[in-house]
Amino acid sequence: MKLVRNLLAVIGFLTIVAVGILSVRFGSSLAGFDPEFAGVYREFAERLLETGDPGVAMMWAIPVEEGLGPDDVIDSMKSIAVSRNLLFVGESPFYKQIEAITGEPYRYVNFLSFCDAQVGRQMLEYRNEYSGFMPCRIALVEDKEGRLTLYSMNLDMMIHGGRELPEELKASALKVRDTILAIMKGGAAGEL
Repeated sequence: MKLVRNLLAVIGFLTIVAVGILSVRFGSSLAGFDPEFAGVYREFAERLLETGDPGVAMMWAIPVEEGLGPDDVIDSMKSIAVSRNLLFVGESPFYKQIEAITGEPYRYVNFLSFCDAQVGRQMLEYRNEYSGFMPCRIALVEDKEGRLTLYSMNLDMMIHGGRELPEELKASALKVRDTILAIMKGGAAGEL
């Protein structure tokens, strides 16, 4: 018993030393990070470990209610977007491209794009690389069993995953994130 206690004491001491070393080594780098960054990476790591796939771990997925078709979902999403001042800026019916290339029917896959030009401008003024997040895309995908699901990139990594964004940009980005989630949830439920 004494051996186990001493072993645990040594492990505890080494843990404290390791935390101290890591704090000194990375503390100044992490000081300017968003207060929520650790939670965002924890959630990402949990999903990555659960699925083994970083593509799955960085996406939101919301199943569409039974009985709703693609047109119902798209009409709902467009209506919600307009009511929240987010522009619907286009769609790319991917399944039609596959059918044109292969000459065979393909399951429904459509990419819908939404944008708030003022927020987009704020992002570009902050970093040109943020153009890769624009416009916000939501994919409406039919799986091999015929069920529809909405997918979009989890914007929390961009918003909270590193150095804290300037206050005004962060507020705008959070508003867009919340709107995209509302569009997805409302579209999946067929709300108008």
